[in-house]
Amino acid sequence: MSRKVDDKFTDQLFKAILLLEDEKECYDFFRDIATVGEIKALGQRLEVARMLKKGHTYDQIVEETGVSTATISRVKRSLEYGEDGYNLILARLNNNKSE
Repeated sequence: MSRKVDDKFTDQLFKAILLLEDEKECYDFFRDIATVGEIKALGQRLEVARMLKKGHTYDQIVEETGVSTATISRVKRSLEYGEDGYNLILARLNNNKSE
């Protein structure tokens, strides 16, 4: 079951995100557009992906992030069969960290 997200509203959202110039603007925008819980959930998923890529166990990830094993499984499935977005951004974050 594929839930298609491509539409004019999502296009507008992504274009808006690409216009943000720094971390403060990101915080301001995301605090306005999403709940604290939604923002934290996205951050946790990115951390889950990073930890899975580094070989951490589900138990270690649950302990560190507090996410459910179902969330870890979804992230793992995306890492293995998704659009490669996690891998792309994790590589860029890693490259940015070493600069």
